[in-house]
Amino acid sequence: MANSRKYKSITVHGKKYPEVEIHWMDIVGDSSIATAEEFGKMKPANLISKCYLYKRTKDYIYTFATYQVDNDESYGDRNVFPVGIVKKVLRIPL
Repeated sequence: MANSRKYKSITVHGKKYPEVEIHWMDIVGDSSIATAEEFGKMKPANLISKCYLYKRTKDYIYTFATYQVDNDESYGDRNVFPVGIVKKVLRIPL
């Protein structure tokens, strides 16, 4: 049986972009002096970004959260995620 599930998306200047939730890991840094025990407990931050998927390549995931509809095709709140830091990408069901 084919998957008939429908997902949220937007259309900007005739192009359709899916709404996604990206689960990813970010670097955590601290420039203060810490003990070896404190340092050993540091971990990257687990983050979630809700956005629109612009494109995906073998190495990167391109996203945006803001777009212009009146004039030129323009995008804001843009990010490029290296795929190595992304845990998963979920499409948002209707």
